[in-house]
Amino acid sequence: MTETPAPAKKGHRPYLHEVDLMRVIFIGGVLLNHTTTAFQTNMSSTSGQRLGLLATHLMIHFTRMGFMFMTGLVLALAYFSKDIHWPVFYLKRFKTVTVPYVLWNTILLVGATALGVGAFTWAAFGSTYLSALLHGDQFYLYYLMVTMQLYLAFPLLRLLFKKTAHHGRILLISFVAQLAIVSFIKYGLPTINTSNWLWWFKAYGVNVVTYQFYFIAGTYTMLHYQQIVDFIDQHIRVIASLTAALSIGTIGLYAFNRLVLGLNHTAAVSPHQPYMVVYDGLMIMTVFWLGRRYAQWRQTTQHRGLDQLIQNGAKVSFGIYLCQTIAVSLLSGILGQLHLSDTALLLLLPLGYAFVLGLSFLIAWFCYRVPPFGWLIGRPQPWHAGKKGVLHYEHTHRSSVSATDQ
Repeated sequence: MTETPAPAKKGHRPYLHEVDLMRVIFIGGVLLNHTTTAFQTNMSSTSGQRLGLLATHLMIHFTRMGFMFMTGLVLALAYFSKDIHWPVFYLKRFKTVTVPYVLWNTILLVGATALGVGAFTWAAFGSTYLSALLHGDQFYLYYLMVTMQLYLAFPLLRLLFKKTAHHGRILLISFVAQLAIVSFIKYGLPTINTSNWLWWFKAYGVNVVTYQFYFIAGTYTMLHYQQIVDFIDQHIRVIASLTAALSIGTIGLYAFNRLVLGLNHTAAVSPHQPYMVVYDGLMIMTVFWLGRRYAQWRQTTQHRGLDQLIQNGAKVSFGIYLCQTIAVSLLSGILGQLHLSDTALLLLLPLGYAFVLGLSFLIAWFCYRVPPFGWLIGRPQPWHAGKKGVLHYEHTHRSSVSATDQ
């Protein structure tokens, strides 16, 4: 028998262990996505191995929307029922996102320019840095830009659900709107001259409206938690079967996009497609169900090592996301020096993934445990965080929920 999270008392909020596993699965998918990209860029442009990686890319492209969903869910859990002093809300939330956003843009751009990675130059550093901060278009930091926009929009989202009793209608309208948005992005936008548009409208990948359904779905799930749990539990076989079928179907979608629509690879594997809205929604429900099973399993399991590993991974999942550029860049540099056959590269992919995952975790964990590096991952520690201080820090974070950590 599942239970709906009880209304939070002041100073104490329910902890959803299912979200821990969801975070681990989604961040693992993000890193796998970027690892496969690093491998395919080092393969021959005409090889079957490279084509296989390209064609299966959309299978693991649900992770972005999964994180958007969880952001809406944990914001609703933390703030929907409490009286909010909005200046304090914005100060707290932007501190955990804006500071790492500025720090990582600075660190990574300086490092890339100094090492001669990519097309970065000192001559263009100033303009490139300003553009990166304003647009969030470097080093996978777009997610932070979208999150900051969501924080700004959250009072309106909260008000919408508080003032409207028909939450199901909100979700349905949001879903239809999402299909319309991505249909326009895929089929309409490429035919339009957007050179005179404001950047925020044409840069849909960092526009919060592009992801509105997932934020709203997360909020709806938190507010109707038991209803959603019961629905998924009753229909999990159908949901999981459809998810698996649509996952395999992404290969056909890629072929359709390339061979019929004539799209380039970037457009063909874009997550902003009507097909992907349905696939992402089903995948999120499937992962949510797995998270619920994990939350039940950990209550009786004797395998505390695995449980602790999942909890630790969830604690620093946001940090892993931020640190991944270092690991992926190192992997790309190593692969570029090996000059291996495409078959050998494909066989090495699991090892490369383990390298990216492991190194990203180690860097994030170091930042989490050693002050003041917690600022880099949105979890600043007190300077006096010895053993007692760290334990107190973990306890206070354990009893609160934010969009970047739980």
